[in-house]
Amino acid sequence: MTTDNTQKAARDALKDAWGDNTLAIRSGFERSQYGEHGEPIMTTSSYVFESAAEAAARFGGKSDGPIYSRFTNPTVQIFEHRLAAMEGGEACIGAASGMAATATLLLGTLKQGDEIVATRNMFGSTVNLFKNFLPRYGITVHWADGLDVVNWAPLVSDKTKLLYLETPTNPLTQLADISAFAELAHAHNAQLVVDNCFCTPALQKPLEHGADVVIHSATKYLDGQGRCVGGAVVGSAELIEKLTAFMRSAGPCMSPFNAWVFIKGLETLSLRMQKHSENAAFLAQWLNDHPKVAHVYYPGLDSHPDKALAMRQQKTFGGIFSMDLVGAREEAWRCIDAVGLCSITGNLGDARTTITHPATTTHGRITAEDRLASGIGEGLIRVAVGLEDVADIQADLEQALQAV
Repeated sequence: MTTDNTQKAARDALKDAWGDNTLAIRSGFERSQYGEHGEPIMTTSSYVFESAAEAAARFGGKSDGPIYSRFTNPTVQIFEHRLAAMEGGEACIGAASGMAATATLLLGTLKQGDEIVATRNMFGSTVNLFKNFLPRYGITVHWADGLDVVNWAPLVSDKTKLLYLETPTNPLTQLADISAFAELAHAHNAQLVVDNCFCTPALQKPLEHGADVVIHSATKYLDGQGRCVGGAVVGSAELIEKLTAFMRSAGPCMSPFNAWVFIKGLETLSLRMQKHSENAAFLAQWLNDHPKVAHVYYPGLDSHPDKALAMRQQKTFGGIFSMDLVGAREEAWRCIDAVGLCSITGNLGDARTTITHPATTTHGRITAEDRLASGIGEGLIRVAVGLEDVADIQADLEQALQAV
């Protein structure tokens, strides 16, 4: 082996051993002939070929290289490679939004007669997609109560293709034992899909616990500053190949600019998630004893039934908590209307603390029955804790609660 080859082998060996923070900054990117230090934004819809033969080879899959930015854009591919590396997956596909990622997974893999098992303890738009649209295509969804795997087992059959869950859930931060659900899915030749939006790979890696597919709304923590909308699916190379075929035909693709924003967000993800979690833990503990608050939902509290599970499969407890106020909608709205620092918005994962009333915003389009089944009451408020000084967030919430 020549000296150059020996050095290259040594460098490749180091890459294989990179830690999470290094992967978030360095993986998935190779410089062009120009030697750029930062990742470029490839703002082009199409690509020029040297000849008709080369074009035919690319379009026919006989040679590698970009074809059309709907499904092969270099900037989007950097984001995909990086997120896959961070999650420990073989491959990834970016999409136009978190819901586009979910739809790409479902429509790219399922067919008439297939079945899914899920729970209503999820983001409202996911519940609506499963409940109102999948049945139109002959896909049956069985709804399990809560996140106890015992309640799911009777609903799983040979027709089941996917078990789909969030952990922690939006907005009540309930946890699922990923390993137990993976065991149930695999016993029936089904796959376990985990929405990892609340934790991100900085705090939780579902694939390491046996999950087969990870879903992301990149809009949230992966961006980190509320700038762009996007989503992603991480899984096996075989799965992503199927989803790429769907993306090529249906086109719910991620834009190159948004992909570049998410690439930059990934670089600071670990640091941000540590601070989000630190701030949220402090506030949740404080509010847990507040006279205006009936209950706080946060996995880091001793009162949370899933704290031990969170300690086992997450690095920290995350940056989101919800609280039931003493009262109902009137009291919740009065509190939200009184905030000065916190932003009243349904988004989460922002550097800025956000506050919302799930029953009338993020989960407002699902039925009252589904909200009741999920435990989302009229007095519930969700707080996605930002990166401001925690004393300032505390002071704002305190004065807002005094308005109740």
